[in-house]
Amino acid sequence: MDYDIIVVGAGLAGLVATAEAADAGRKVLLLDQEPEASFGGQAWWSFGGLFLVDSPEQRRMGIHDSYELALQDWMGSAGFDREADEDYWGRQWAEAYVKFAAGEKREWLRRMGVRFFPVVGWAERGGHLAEGHGNSVPRFHIVWGTGPGIVAPFERRVREHMKSGLVDYKPRHRVDRLLTQDGAVRGASGAVLVPSSAARGEASSREVAGEFTYAARAAIVTSGGIGGNQELIRNNWPSRLGEPPSRMLSGVPDHVDGRMLAITEEAGGRIVNRDRMWHYAEGLKNWAPIWSNHGIRILPGPSSLWLDARGRRFPVPALPGFDTLGTLEAIQKTGYPYSWFILTQKIIEKEFALSGSEQNPDLTGKSIRLLLKRILSGAPGPVQAFMDKGEDFVIASNLPDLVAGMNKLTGDNLLDLETIERQIKARDRQIDNKFAKDLQITAIRGARHYRGDKLIRVAKPHRMLDPKNGPLIAVRLNLVSRKTLGGLQTNLSGRVLNAEGKEVPGLYAAGEVAGFGGGGVHGYRALEGTFLGGCLFSGRVAGRAAAADLSQL
Repeated sequence: MDYDIIVVGAGLAGLVATAEAADAGRKVLLLDQEPEASFGGQAWWSFGGLFLVDSPEQRRMGIHDSYELALQDWMGSAGFDREADEDYWGRQWAEAYVKFAAGEKREWLRRMGVRFFPVVGWAERGGHLAEGHGNSVPRFHIVWGTGPGIVAPFERRVREHMKSGLVDYKPRHRVDRLLTQDGAVRGASGAVLVPSSAARGEASSREVAGEFTYAARAAIVTSGGIGGNQELIRNNWPSRLGEPPSRMLSGVPDHVDGRMLAITEEAGGRIVNRDRMWHYAEGLKNWAPIWSNHGIRILPGPSSLWLDARGRRFPVPALPGFDTLGTLEAIQKTGYPYSWFILTQKIIEKEFALSGSEQNPDLTGKSIRLLLKRILSGAPGPVQAFMDKGEDFVIASNLPDLVAGMNKLTGDNLLDLETIERQIKARDRQIDNKFAKDLQITAIRGARHYRGDKLIRVAKPHRMLDPKNGPLIAVRLNLVSRKTLGGLQTNLSGRVLNAEGKEVPGLYAAGEVAGFGGGGVHGYRALEGTFLGGCLFSGRVAGRAAAADLSQL
């Protein structure tokens, strides 16, 4: 055998699996179709949010959390309804992951030097009943250094093993086939692609320069999902969300193509929950794109007024930051692939953030000086750049001009000034008291009872049409692709299962290609901060299991 283990994909899950297997003394070959500039994959581009339960950061912010509450939130969000089959392992992975998030996850990362921003974010607030979807409390812990900060310790571990000879890393090696012998996976073959100078995230050439074949005693597939492959997204689009959108931005680089799903299926693996996916409705067309159709997601606070393409306010819980999938479904029912935020300058200054490491230079660069600028007046620098250069913003000093600009931007002429003005005035009348029947206003006031939201995340309730709070701002929101929630079904050791529910010898999977564990650890909905965490946990499990299993052969 050339190697003990082949790992396919050098994203976060692949780095974790490689590091863990090499720590156990295994000889590992790490293959990736992209150039070395993209080492770390999608995780490098992320905001670096991690789901932690009952952490010191939470306790310092006055948050009372527990494993029991987190599991209740997870199960209420997941909505597992295929438990006898496709959800059987996903549910078990969910229980195991929440225990990990409430237990050793934080300390494991801290030992590798990972640190967290002290204010815990409150993502996916739900808006349903106690047993329904959403986080009951803030759990979104931002890594100091964002995505690059979470990639760094695992890249360091892998490169140390490269120096010692336990890991061989071969970029520009595209796996086209997993090799099997007597039903067991025993290697991989594929194409050596021509060298590429493409920068991180940029599309690289698919020109073939040669071929390769490597033998191994096991393989771990960590190749990511389908978020960059619009054709696969549309082919697997869930019927419950209507027809696939006519237009959709891409929140991930082109190389997130889903190729290894079919290749692993051909080797005997089973794909489950194909119709489960996680896309965002608050996408902006990037004014400085890095990959094709590049979209950036707004991370909104709860105050913006969310209207459909015809200018009608969405019902609860389709509020900013509350229920991603529920809002996506509501937008799909309108028949248009976009919607609108209407807000004020005061709201955008306090509540708008953008997802991604490159959109948060202060957190990514670990710069206290830049971070302190967030408390100054004016929108954050990256947000202001989109206001100045992006194609999705309309800014006006009065509502008639704002609505006229919105109609001009889309060319659809769907918006009626009187309808929009009536809704905003009705909303503004709810501001006069500290109580209201408008559930969005109630939610805003409730959010400000949390110290973190009041300090840096949620604007003080105010009348939108009062000129002193202006100018008025409208933002066209596009759908933006992101995560695959289904994938290769694995047991609790990361071993890939076949159609009969039996292990495929020598075959493991981790990360998004495995639905972040079990073929769908999230069920239908995610709680955020759980994608990076799912890569960490499943990569660790698969790497350790593959290394341990080899000792028994």
